[in-house]
Amino acid sequence: MADESEVTASEIARLAGVGRAAVSNWRKRFTDFPQPIDGTDTSPRFRSAEILTWLEDQGKLGAESARELVWQRLAASGSDSVVDRVAAAGEYLAGRQPATDLDRRTREALDALAADWGAESAFDELCGRFVTANWRTMAVTTPELAEFMVGLAAPLGGSMFDPACGLGSVLRAAAQVKPGIAVLGQEFDAPLARLTAVRLAFSGADSTIETGDSLRRDAFPELRADAVVCNPPFNDRNWGAEELAYDQRWAFGLPPKGESELAWVQHCLAHLRRGGRAVLLMPPAAASRRSGRPIRAELLRRGAVRAIVQLPAGAAPPLGLSLQLWILEQPAEQMPDARVLFIDGTAGLAQRIDEVGWPAMRERVDPVWASFVADPGTVAEEAGRHTVRSVIDLLDDEVDLTPARYLRAAAELDVTALRTTQRSFAKLLAELAELLPDVQPTLADTSPKATVSIGELQRSGAVSIRQQTARMEVQPGGEGLPVYTARDIISGEPPAGRIAAEAECIAVLPGDVLVPTVLTSAAAVVVTEAGTALGPHVQLLRPDPNQIDSWFLAGFLRSRGSLQFASTMSGTRRIDVRRVEVPRIPIAEQRKYAAAFEVLARFDTTLARASNLGHQLTQSLTDGLAAGALTPPERPDRKPATS
Repeated sequence: MADESEVTASEIARLAGVGRAAVSNWRKRFTDFPQPIDGTDTSPRFRSAEILTWLEDQGKLGAESARELVWQRLAASGSDSVVDRVAAAGEYLAGRQPATDLDRRTREALDALAADWGAESAFDELCGRFVTANWRTMAVTTPELAEFMVGLAAPLGGSMFDPACGLGSVLRAAAQVKPGIAVLGQEFDAPLARLTAVRLAFSGADSTIETGDSLRRDAFPELRADAVVCNPPFNDRNWGAEELAYDQRWAFGLPPKGESELAWVQHCLAHLRRGGRAVLLMPPAAASRRSGRPIRAELLRRGAVRAIVQLPAGAAPPLGLSLQLWILEQPAEQMPDARVLFIDGTAGLAQRIDEVGWPAMRERVDPVWASFVADPGTVAEEAGRHTVRSVIDLLDDEVDLTPARYLRAAAELDVTALRTTQRSFAKLLAELAELLPDVQPTLADTSPKATVSIGELQRSGAVSIRQQTARMEVQPGGEGLPVYTARDIISGEPPAGRIAAEAECIAVLPGDVLVPTVLTSAAAVVVTEAGTALGPHVQLLRPDPNQIDSWFLAGFLRSRGSLQFASTMSGTRRIDVRRVEVPRIPIAEQRKYAAAFEVLARFDTTLARASNLGHQLTQSLTDGLAAGALTPPERPDRKPATS
């Protein structure tokens, strides 16, 4: 069955090196332009193969579109999977006969790409595009992580094995570090194994890649490699626990069904020569699950565990977890030094690897590991970062190998910053006392003021109301135009999102009043600066300053009285600002209310800042006392807490 890959009008424009408007014009002018097969009138989708043929026949492929053209050709046609076709493209670029047929136009496109990029770089680009298109379903080991793991496994010796090699990132890194090393791998997915073999062929490695389930169908039962580096599957309850119950690889204990990671640990150790080193990427739960305690204890007793390194989140899928590297050794005949190194690669750094950076990560870990390998006794503990513990200290009731469990909190404290925070907090408290307006109670016999709805003000031209209706792609931070969203207005924070500078939008002007359409509580802000855009789920009210004061209007929209005009729809509260009523009073009297409302808004903002700063100050003082960086005051007369 032919592949039904699709492309959008934007993707067609990229292929041709033109704007999207040109694609719309072609659809109108050329009767032979392919018809849409899916999508909508404003966002149609076309069959990739038909579009590629039309563009090539018309000579409309852009000069910079070689990579996109090759990718679309590989993804658009043929009965084989995309990974098979990418592998075939690699075989063709490497000068081999592809196991999967490639049509003439695809081969020509590959030749053009190779002429511009070089054969190996062209293939790397196609592999990168394949990973990008399938990142949700693939646990890809990035080149940076692969290089890091291979470095920890050094010295590599003459052979290295990866029993779950995926795209071969680890094996390729080893071949680059030590040319001539024999790299061996096994991969469950046959097309992926084929793709890995081609990648390694480009690097000139002496490689052997086998297909199959490594745990159930070990393709290298006699292999004893100098190093094993692996990013195994996580949380696999169908790894073969029952059928492999008597397998000889379980030298440290039978892995429970829910501990597939400990099965992989023992599989890797079983393929190491004595004294060989293994590095495995592991989920944090594997270090502490109760069911794995006996195996972890035996690994420790036999000297197989050398180090545990905690990584920042985002190092590899699942990206939200702070994963660990387990550094293991196949115990030699002589019992090794019974100590384990624990390193926290996140302490003092950002919590995500894209914020930390791999160079900083390696600078944190590599020297400590090298010192430990040379002589564990020379590694001095650094609070919060690394420590060395005796195996006997680890063999308690839990046998928890989580680094944070053994690392003392760093006693470092920036006293200058702490004092600055204390002064800022005191200043905010003083400002709060000055900000409350001196309002007076209204006399009881004062007759109620006449009111007017905002809808009536709109009809009279005193207020205009607008709302963003065009679809808008709001990105969190980065470059572009700041855009007000409902979240910003409710939180009272400046716009956090950004849109492309050229995007279609409604400009927000100073004096505009913004109200979210979906409410959790009454909320409205008055814009004070230009240069922002109106985001989704926000209503913009632009009063005529000669008739309606902005702060006067915002104050009544911020009052709980405005909530009586909200309705509940589909489980959410929505407000129709047109129904909200405000007093019908002259502009001069409005400005008295406006001044009070503006001061109250400043009070609310300052109160929120004081609250946040107070929590930050409390945490800093608590941490400093707990870590020994601060000394408690002498308070013998402290009164007991009362309820």
